[in-house]
Amino acid sequence: MKISFNFRRVLSYLALVSICICVPFCMSYEMQDEAHFPKSEVPYCVASPSVPSQTDFAGETISLTRADMRERMDRELSAFTYMHSTTMLTIKRANRFFPVVEPILKEEGVPDDFKYLMAIESNLDILARSPARAAGLWQFVEGTGRDYGLEVNANVDERYHVEKATRAACRYLKDAYGKYGDWLTVAASYNAGQGRISQELRRQQAERATDLWLVPETSRYIFRILAVKEVFKNPSRYGFLLRRENLYPMIPCKEVKVDSTITNIASFAKQYGLTASQLKEANPWLREYSLHNKGRKVYIISVPDSAALHYNPKQTFVHRKEWVID
Repeated sequence: MKISFNFRRVLSYLALVSICICVPFCMSYEMQDEAHFPKSEVPYCVASPSVPSQTDFAGETISLTRADMRERMDRELSAFTYMHSTTMLTIKRANRFFPVVEPILKEEGVPDDFKYLMAIESNLDILARSPARAAGLWQFVEGTGRDYGLEVNANVDERYHVEKATRAACRYLKDAYGKYGDWLTVAASYNAGQGRISQELRRQQAERATDLWLVPETSRYIFRILAVKEVFKNPSRYGFLLRRENLYPMIPCKEVKVDSTITNIASFAKQYGLTASQLKEANPWLREYSLHNKGRKVYIISVPDSAALHYNPKQTFVHRKEWVID
C-alpha cells in the first residue's frame, strides 16, 4: 500500500511538471496563430443602430434617405446609444419632468416634441449650467431669460424654475415660429439664435435649417433632437433596459405662497419638517439661504411631502410604459 501510494505521488508530480512545460508552449503557439486571426480584446460587441428611412417631428414627416440627412442621424443615434450613463439618466429623469412639461407645451400651443429639445439642452438635469452660463432645463442665458419674463439675479433665478422656464421657452419658440413657419428651423434658432439662422437662410438661399451649412454644433443640434426622440420611443432597442424602480418619481408638493422676506430658509424648511437641502432641491430657483422680497412680490414655494421623500421605488408611477421592461 505504501509503495502504491508513493507511486501515485510520483505520477502526479510528473503530470504537474508536464503541464507547466506544455501550457506556456501552447499559449505561445496560440498567440502566434492569433496574429493571423485577430479577435476582440473586450468581452462585448458594438453594433451600429439602424437608421430609419423617415422620422417625424412636430407633426411633419422627415425623410432620412438623403445621404447627408441619413449620416447626420446615424451619428446622433450612435452617440446616444453609446453615451450610456448620460442617456440612461436622461430617461430616468424624464419620468419626473415630462409630466410637468407636457401639459404646459399643450396649453401654450407648442408641439409636444419640443420636450426633446429640453432633453438635449440639459440632459434633464435641473441644475445644469453651461460654460456660456446658460442654466436650467431649458438652458437660458441671463439676457434671454429676462427678455422672456424670468427673474434672474443672485437671490432668485427662475431659469431653474421648471414651470416658469418652460413657459418662457414656449414664448420664445412661438416667436420664432411666427418668423420661420417651420418647427425644425425654430429648433435650430434655439441653439444658434434667430439672427444667425435668418442670416444663413438669406445667404444660402434656403428655406429651412436642415438645408443649411452651419457650424457643427448647430448642424448636429436638429438631429440630436430627432435621435433622442427615437431612443425614447423604445429604449430597450438601443440597449437601455430599465425597470419601474429605476425611474425617478415625481415628489408630491404643496404650494405655499410667500409675499414677504424669508430671512432664513433653513428655519422656514423646519416649519414643514424638511431640511434646507430638501426645500432647495424642490425649489432650485432659490439661490441663497434667504429670500429677499422688499417689493412684496408673491412667490410660490413648493413644499415636498416629507413622507413621499421616503418613496418605495417599486411603486413608482411610469409615465411611458415603453421606457421600462417590466
